[in-house]
Amino acid sequence: MTAAGNAPVLVGVDGSESALRATAWAARAAALHHVPLKIVAALTVAAPYGAGVGLAPGYFDGLEEEGRRRLAEAADVAAKAAAGLGELTVTTECLLGGAIPVLREQAARARMLVVGTRGLGEFTGTFVGSVAIALVSHGPCPVVVVRGRTPGAEPPAEGPVVVGVDGSPLSDAAVAAAFEEASLRNCPLVAVHAWSDVPLVSAFGSFADNAPWDEIETAEHVVLAERLAGWRERYPDVTVKRVVTRDRPAHSLLRLAERAQLVVVGTRGRGGFSGLLLGSTSNALVYSAPCPVLIVRAAPAGERPRTSTKERT
Repeated sequence: MTAAGNAPVLVGVDGSESALRATAWAARAAALHHVPLKIVAALTVAAPYGAGVGLAPGYFDGLEEEGRRRLAEAADVAAKAAAGLGELTVTTECLLGGAIPVLREQAARARMLVVGTRGLGEFTGTFVGSVAIALVSHGPCPVVVVRGRTPGAEPPAEGPVVVGVDGSPLSDAAVAAAFEEASLRNCPLVAVHAWSDVPLVSAFGSFADNAPWDEIETAEHVVLAERLAGWRERYPDVTVKRVVTRDRPAHSLLRLAERAQLVVVGTRGRGGFSGLLLGSTSNALVYSAPCPVLIVRAAPAGERPRTSTKERT
């Protein structure tokens, strides 16, 4: 992760069930990482009264009281979720402002930011709310979108961690985070390298049928081994399964996520346009994954381990 020291896991709450599920996930993550949990409630003034003009006496007192109620409810959920995982320090704070700017500012000092798929006041027909999408796109730290197997379901707590590997710098950061998460959760890691993200017939034209696919696949196995080299030495407790597939990355990751407890990807892959905030693969996972999705940004300086001279099989 990008934050150093004892930076907290941060979660925002608004009273919705989605936010409470995110709080429970964040509490367990904080306990596993041995860092504090910070729960924030953003108190938004109704739009016509943005400057506080014409508000009834006691408006802000009522707003603050509602914020404290939401925080108390979330803190209770966090304590129950982290029970048995060790001591967890929980802090709460009500802050005046919109959820997006408040959480972005707080996330600058967080280890990771955890959000639900949809908050209060957002259209129930959408699978991911505007707050979650904005924070995934613009957040200054890794962001987890907490999803379940079906809309409204609790996130899965069993299964492997799945990580997408394409050789890009952001993919390397995702690999680092995925090994850490798998080690902390005492679960296997599935490293997925999908080596074609365009229709192959279109890419190769009439040569597609005669392309040396066996040689290409062998070379792609080498690419994946190189990206994992060093991490297996750092995390010898993590059992790693390598998956190399001739498929689109999003399709492969979504299929494997059906039995996973967490999917980890970078914000943008090797083929992503530098001007885009989210790549097509990360975007597809945020909207459709059947488990929580961890979106990772740049790797910290010095985080890439030294490549070993002999790769384990």
